[in-house]
Amino acid sequence: MVQKKKNPPEPETGAPKKRGRPRAFEPDVALGKAMDTFRDGGFAATSLDDLSEAMGINRPSLYGTFGDKRELFLKAYDRYRAEMAAKFAHAFDPKLTLRQMLEAIYATALDVYLAGDKGPRGCFTVMTATSEAMADPEIRPLVQKALGSTQRTLARRFQVAVETGELPPTADVQVLSQIAASTIEAIAIRSRARVPRAELEVIAKGTVDLICGPKR
Repeated sequence: MVQKKKNPPEPETGAPKKRGRPRAFEPDVALGKAMDTFRDGGFAATSLDDLSEAMGINRPSLYGTFGDKRELFLKAYDRYRAEMAAKFAHAFDPKLTLRQMLEAIYATALDVYLAGDKGPRGCFTVMTATSEAMADPEIRPLVQKALGSTQRTLARRFQVAVETGELPPTADVQVLSQIAASTIEAIAIRSRARVPRAELEVIAKGTVDLICGPKR
């Protein structure tokens, strides 16, 4: 029996073999795009096509990586809260005076809420997530936690201010923290309505002077 000749093996080039198909997108970057898209249009008005286009991925990739629209919204909101915690962290430096802390908080809020490629985006919590909290029992506690966390953090700082003499002993730290937190929320709403920064700075200064007393 005649055996067939085997073809000689091809020489190795040393190049690594490709394994599968590489991702065509960066999930973290795509999630950031989704976050901005939800902040621009809200949950209901933002379609999957809007998200797919903004994120630069097709629907199968979107579903496979992030789940459905609601899951993506929750992940985008979680990402937003983490980013805001990092952006505002410097304002809560214990070395700052009470006035410096409040001024830093409001200045940061203005920078964040007035930013946006299509116009001021405001605050994800105040402008976007809150509207969904009315009907969604899973989103509601997340929003309540975010709003309450800000007020509690401010109340603790005001209590320290009472103990160190920055605020009078009669100061009601709960009321003051409500006022300070409500001003952040008011800035978020008015930013979205495109109120000029100068007017918002007047509101912020008024709150700081109300809490700390007029600047001397």
